[in-house]
Amino acid sequence: MSDLEMNEELTEVKSYPGETVGTGSGHNEPRKAINAINWSFGMKLYHTAIPCFLAFLITFSSSVTVPATSALMAEFNVSQTAAILSGTLYMLGLAFGPMIMAPLSEFIGRRWLYLVTSSNIIAFAGGAGAAQNFATHLICRFFCGFLGSAGIAIGAGTILDVWGAGQAGSLARLLFICGPFLGPSLGPLVGAYVMHEYHGDWRWTQWVIALIGAPTWIMIVFMRETSDTRIEHGKKYSGRLGTVKLALSTLYAAVSRSMTILTTEMIALSITLYTGYAYAVIFSYFASASYVYELDYNFTERETGLALISVIIGYILAVVMYMAIESTLYARSVRNAPNGRPAPEHRLYAGMVGSIFVPIGLFWYAWAAHPGGHWAAAVASGIPFGLGAFVLFVGLFPLKLSSIIYLIEAYGAAAAASAIAANGSFRYLLGAVFPLFTIQMYEKLGVHWAGSVFAFLSLALLPIPWLLFKYGHRLRKNSRFITSVPV
Repeated sequence: MSDLEMNEELTEVKSYPGETVGTGSGHNEPRKAINAINWSFGMKLYHTAIPCFLAFLITFSSSVTVPATSALMAEFNVSQTAAILSGTLYMLGLAFGPMIMAPLSEFIGRRWLYLVTSSNIIAFAGGAGAAQNFATHLICRFFCGFLGSAGIAIGAGTILDVWGAGQAGSLARLLFICGPFLGPSLGPLVGAYVMHEYHGDWRWTQWVIALIGAPTWIMIVFMRETSDTRIEHGKKYSGRLGTVKLALSTLYAAVSRSMTILTTEMIALSITLYTGYAYAVIFSYFASASYVYELDYNFTERETGLALISVIIGYILAVVMYMAIESTLYARSVRNAPNGRPAPEHRLYAGMVGSIFVPIGLFWYAWAAHPGGHWAAAVASGIPFGLGAFVLFVGLFPLKLSSIIYLIEAYGAAAAASAIAANGSFRYLLGAVFPLFTIQMYEKLGVHWAGSVFAFLSLALLPIPWLLFKYGHRLRKNSRFITSVPV
């Protein structure tokens, strides 16, 4: 995501009714229109549902193939690691796609990028399901993620376009966050039931993506442009060649700044490392669940999918916990701060609490599962794990939760885009790699110690939000990217 795009999302300045805004219909002529923030309540709900549904679909597609691993191995005569590449290449597409796709919204508008994203998801999911050889399936999966990834990257901006940055849109923002969490959590469950319904046919795990995406695509066709993101650059460039040059320069600036911040800034590096691990371990948890529950409790794929609902319960509790922290600890810091603006470190309260629950859930999961034990004891471990992971993994929504709001408030609007872009790419990259070796770890080390490896890693990363809370102000003083913020 480019600096210009994220600046819009972080510091959106709304025009008033009667100001000139883009048409959002592909035409270049400006028109008089009511700004999205002044639309009717029903129209706002409509334009809130679209990014929420699309965020769910994009992340749902990443895990729906988990139950199909054995079927892919049998049909294409490939190893288990090769079969897992179906999810890995999709995640790699999500890692690198937004770097190129998201900046396009500055030139073609959000509405058209939503159309491109949803169309590619449907088309390549259908192609992956119809593939007659494994190479074609993998190529379609990669491009499904790569070309369909921009929906999450620009979704937060759409929410801001419609609701603004105040408290009125807090519910809408929470709904948008739920999409990327519920998607990968429900993917294995839906995939298992779809395959059972169609007698083990793995192709339906792809076609169900297209079937879910079709209604969202129809909704996008009738949506309006929520923001005039096609900036006039006529003074510097003109014509198609000028647009291409500007797009390339925007991409270069976004990527180079992201890498610079990630490699030189301790705040960005530590937060990116932690949230990236929290995201990756979610996919490792899902990848190992089929092995663990089948080995110790003879669960079917459908029963394993149902067991993952405990993680969703943890997500719900995390939302309640976050709201409680915001209304107590953070509210108190606002009251005590000069001009009502506390230091960014006060945004880390939820992350500090969440850092405790992740290792608790992982150790619980590692040691509760054993043959002859009750399955409920192991399944319940998903509750503390989901609670902790939710408040740590907050990079998909860059405005209101724990660690990522800290990046935004620490670096300011000018550099936050690059910090968040690096965070997102690293997160998806780890999410793509971890499932490749998860099952092998469990086979070599056993359930208890393989699960404990992830738990010990989360324990080693636990101090990060606590150390940033204590020493973050010193790191900000020594940073060349930090803007003027309270210390």
